[in-house]
Formats: sequence, C-alpha cells, structure tokens
Amino acid sequence: MKQYLIVLFVTLVAWMAGTPALAALNVFACEPEWGALARELGGERVKVYDATTAFQDPHRVEARPSLLAAVRRADLLVCAGAELEVGWLPILLRESGNGNIQSGRPGHVEAAQWARLIERPSVLDRSMGDVHAAGNPHLHLDPRNIAQVATVLAERLAQVDGANAGYYAARQWDFRTRWEAAMQRWEREAMPLQGVPVAVHHKNWGYLLGWLGMREGMVLEPKPGVDPSLAYLAELVARLKSAPVKMVLRTAYQSPKPSQWVAEKAGIPAVELPFTVGGSERAQDLFGLFDDTIARLLQALR
Repeated sequence: MKQYLIVLFVTLVAWMAGTPALAALNVFACEPEWGALARELGGERVKVYDATTAFQDPHRVEARPSLLAAVRRADLLVCAGAELEVGWLPILLRESGNGNIQSGRPGHVEAAQWARLIERPSVLDRSMGDVHAAGNPHLHLDPRNIAQVATVLAERLAQVDGANAGYYAARQWDFRTRWEAAMQRWEREAMPLQGVPVAVHHKNWGYLLGWLGMREGMVLEPKPGVDPSLAYLAELVARLKSAPVKMVLRTAYQSPKPSQWVAEKAGIPAVELPFTVGGSERAQDLFGLFDDTIARLLQALR
C-alpha cells in the first residue's frame, strides 16, 4: 500500500509538472473595495488592476492612458455603478475596443445593480451640487451589500472562465461563510454606536450609518462636492449647541482641515475612517476595512 501511494504521488507530480499553467483572468476594478472582493473570490486565478486608491476621490478620476491600457486587456470589469464613474469609465469603454466588458456582457459587473440604493433624490437641479441621480453609490459601506455582490461576481467569474467555475464557487462559499461570521461579530461590537449622532464631511457615509444604526446630524459641505468656507463652518458650530453630535467623520482622501476645525471648536473628536480598502494600515482587505472602521468609531465614542 505504501509503495502504491508513492507511485501515485510521483505520477501526480509528473502530471502537474507537464500541465501548462493557466493564464490568470484579468480583472479591472474601478474602486479598491471591488478589487479586494475580486481577489477574495478569484484567488490565484485572477490578476486584479485597481483603477483608484483609497487616497483618491472616486468622484474625480481622469481617463488616463494607463487606465485605457488596463481596460483593453481586461476579461472582466467590476465597478460601483450608479453613475459614480460616469465622468471617466464610458470614455475608456468606448475607446478600448474590448467587447467582453461592455455593458450587458457577462464581463461587465456594476455592484449598484445588485443592491438597494439609498438617498435617491426626488428632484434634480444643478444648483444642488454633485448629486447622484441614481442614489448613493458608496454601497460597499454596508457589508450586507458586499455579500450580495459577491454572489453575482462569483457567478460572472465562472461565466467568463468556465474552466475554473468550481474553483470560484468554492471560494465564494468560503468567503460567504467567513463574511457572515464577521458581520455578526461587527454588529455585536458596534452596539454602543446605535443612535449616536455624527457630523460628516461629505454625504458618503449613509450605508455605514444605516447599517450601524447611527444618525447623520450634520454635513460640513454646504452642497455635495462644494468645500465649506470658514464662515459656513462657524455657522455649523453654532448649530451644534442645540443639536450636538458626538464626532466628525471624514475619509482618508479628504482634507482634514474642515473636520478638525469643527471638532476643535465643538470639543468633539475628528475621526478619519479608511472608507475603502487601503485607507489605513489595518484596512488592507475587506475584513480589515470594517475591523478598523468600527474600532475607530468606538474609540472616538469613548
């Protein structure tokens, strides 16, 4: 029996050595959170290109030649959707000549199509500032949305790369199991945050606050995408006397000056949250993103 196992092992090694390595599937991710999800589901079978970073405003991206080159060689594209990339992605798709990742194809995934969007405006007017007509596109800040998108993305990976369909299905099952356990843990840890009012630099925290049961009490920007003046911030601080908040939230890519000024005047913490994968030393994957976010919120509350 022992000799048989040795022969079997040697035969298997020889077969593996003679099998050509499969080329990795090229995945173009518009934002770091979707790149991280593709890595969770694709493992060694994918090569992921992140078009943006956690220190870059996702609303202000240029259609650079490097992005066009990455789109041209992509087998699958995954983005937030809901018009977040409207200023640059359509140009790249049009110029790429890559039919596999055009809208409507299996290689084109928009996360917003698989989640319930919030903050959809009832009235649209240019005077309102940078408002998203389809609703808030930052849906990744509710981990329940990530679970939904993961199911779709795993299916699309299997469609585009049928030879490895079983591999993607297994990784999706493993991710789902770990993700559901993590969500239960995060919700237990974050219970002290329920009902806590906060001020935000920009209206991009709606999903996170809704999931955790927190309240948005104030927005530092007078209009979405418009930087607040010192006079406007002074007005906000005056309002806080009658409607106090516990902290001021901002992303890693936003200027710290407005939130720090308000925090100093109001005597509350200014909290920088990673917002997406790569936004802090701890937030190097999707699990670390929420671990660090909840830890920073709890620390500020204490």
